Amino acid sequence: MKEFYLIIGGDKKTAERTFAVINPATESVFAQAPDCSREQLDLAVETASKAYQDWKIDEAARRSGLSACADVLRSSAEELAELFTQEQGKTIQQSKSELDWAAWWIDKVLSMEIPVEVVLENDTERHEMHRKPLGVIGAIMPWNYPIILAISKIAPALLVGNTMVLKPSPYTPLTTLRMGELFADILPPGVLNIISGGDELGAWITNHSGIHKVTFTGSVATGKKVARSTASNLRRVTLELGGNDAAIVLADNDPKEIADDIFNNAFGQNGQACIAIKRLYVHEDIYYEMVDELRKRAEKVVLGDGLDPEVDIGPINNLMQLERVIELTEDAKKNGAEILTGGKRLDRPGYFFPPTIVTSISDGVRLVDEEQFGPVLPVIPFSDEDDVIERANATDFGLGGSVWTKDLERGVDLAARLDCGTAGVNQHTDFHPIIPFGGAKQSGYGMQNGIWGLDELSQLQVISISK
Repeated sequence: MKEFYLIIGGDKKTAERTFAVINPATESVFAQAPDCSREQLDLAVETASKAYQDWKIDEAARRSGLSACADVLRSSAEELAELFTQEQGKTIQQSKSELDWAAWWIDKVLSMEIPVEVVLENDTERHEMHRKPLGVIGAIMPWNYPIILAISKIAPALLVGNTMVLKPSPYTPLTTLRMGELFADILPPGVLNIISGGDELGAWITNHSGIHKVTFTGSVATGKKVARSTASNLRRVTLELGGNDAAIVLADNDPKEIADDIFNNAFGQNGQACIAIKRLYVHEDIYYEMVDELRKRAEKVVLGDGLDPEVDIGPINNLMQLERVIELTEDAKKNGAEILTGGKRLDRPGYFFPPTIVTSISDGVRLVDEEQFGPVLPVIPFSDEDDVIERANATDFGLGGSVWTKDLERGVDLAARLDCGTAGVNQHTDFHPIIPFGGAKQSGYGMQNGIWGLDELSQLQVISISK
């Protein structure tokens, strides 16, 4: 069994304890990950703090190092993809795509300048806005897109001049640890430390006095714990939390034309995405045709081990999430919902649950009101646009949403009425390194990506000059 290491101060470190990593396609333990101790976390923060003193000074060196990291991701994609699929469950094609996406993401981040803005200037004075790094950033990652979401935090933080201690999810630590090994040959020691462990390690990070900001992507429940912990000493925090995104399909659509986009945005990677379509509201005039188009696509999906190149969708990542999907589906059935296709765990090893279309359901049922984070889509008819906007907004979540229509002006007007961080028209919540991304309500706070994301990772400093 291959050995994996913590990456601390540019060195590979073993741990006194390990924890099992399960292949969700087989339910078998295929590797052990190092379980970082409190003392090793302290060492990681200490080395990150020391590295920060030089790293913050030379922007050209930072850009060169990050560019080399993008290159090594591309050259190592084949090596990493199989490991990635084994621990996460996504298909081998999706694993390669995410690694390529991560390299491209670094390139796009490097295309941004760190601006110095002149806020006010006249004959007697000049006031400039500068962006200075914060210090050591603590990053805590989820299991659904472990590489791209890690890179989306690493690249801008390091570009600004911060250093980082990053903890991947205990469900998917291995590819991130191996990526850290590759980056350790490029970046100065201590600039990027990657440590694995469970919830206890996450709590230690959020409470650590040597960490100047915490950035977290994950569930609302855990995000609240992070917020409480960081508030104790006013550490900065960015929270990208869950969503219950509504998509609204107006009557002027041809269901055949948009069904692929709707289906892919709902079921891509088994619906295990915070920005997936979780609720679909369809105008009653085209409701049955839309449902039928989605059913056809669900029934064609090939479900299986992601290492098989013929497979379209792999398993749900972990048993806890599978059990939640089953629980919400069974609750919907008890409340009169109709399961058009899917609806049951496959009778085979692995956490397999097929794409499931649910009808005869409405607001007030848990599958509609809560985030399922899995391959089950409730499809709900509506007749009145004002009413459906109100229903879409009747949630504590506010990550994304979308309106689908041939009338773009009408679509923009309706999308602007959605209470969410990102509202799409004929697309659903694009995630891009230059486009700001953040949630409303309990879907989090703080912005990621673009210059707005750089600001979240910077101390804004005004320099005022008398002429």
